[in-house]
Amino acid sequence: MTKLRKTSKTKLQDETTNVGSGTTIVQPEVNDNKVESLQEAKKIAKQEAPVLGDDDKRIREAFTDKDWNEIKIADSWQIFKVMSEFVEGFEKMAKIGPCVSIFGSARTKPDNPYYKMAEEIAAKLVRHGYGVITGGGPGIMEAGNKGAHSEGGRSVGLNIHLPFEQFNNIYIDPDKLINFDYFFVRKVMFVKYAQGFIGMPGGFGTLDELFEAMTLIQTRKIGRFPIVLVGKAYWQGMFDWIKTAMLEMEHNISPEDLDLVQLVDNATDAVKIIDDFYSKYMLSPNF
Repeated sequence: MTKLRKTSKTKLQDETTNVGSGTTIVQPEVNDNKVESLQEAKKIAKQEAPVLGDDDKRIREAFTDKDWNEIKIADSWQIFKVMSEFVEGFEKMAKIGPCVSIFGSARTKPDNPYYKMAEEIAAKLVRHGYGVITGGGPGIMEAGNKGAHSEGGRSVGLNIHLPFEQFNNIYIDPDKLINFDYFFVRKVMFVKYAQGFIGMPGGFGTLDELFEAMTLIQTRKIGRFPIVLVGKAYWQGMFDWIKTAMLEMEHNISPEDLDLVQLVDNATDAVKIIDDFYSKYMLSPNF
């Protein structure tokens, strides 16, 4: 006798029977929702497609296949743009003399105590013979340039083009304003041409610049110039975590790495650390 095999149709019928109740679940026809034409399908797809924001578009573009010609053209022009930013930066920064980089939040308002302290630090640095480098924008950067400008010192601004928040301040020397599209090029200028770093309270960008400098010193890619952070109440919690978690719990850094940064609470102490560091090498600014 021939053995009967269940077809997909009979299997479907078995699966749609509710054994517990004895009733049958009525399934819709598979093609109930089919469209009548290709034009209608495109119209429906267009209506249902979500509106993409800029972030969504960037993510989707990362998964889009490009042919070799597209890749070559886009990357080649980007290389030339990066090179042009390095060349302009090197040419202008090579002439500025001894400077200290001051970095911190672009969102700090002029009535904030840290704004006033950054302005005072910059003025003291100029009186001690240093120029001042900032990110060129508002907030702490503006305060640093303002303090340097008020004392007639060199006031350098390394401005970055951003869709929000960033525009160059008015206290930068006209011949010492450089505009960048690339953060990594800008960070090279911050580190390469500074004799010290003074960090004021800031956000992700400030932390990025701080840890860039610490990493380069730790790995001996650059000399060990002084890094001073102003505002113990702001910074102490992070460095307590670095000590307990990074060092003592996981041993991801060495004990001497904690000495890369010094925390202070006023302008006088911040500038004194810079001066004391270079005095032991018998070095002083020479404008």
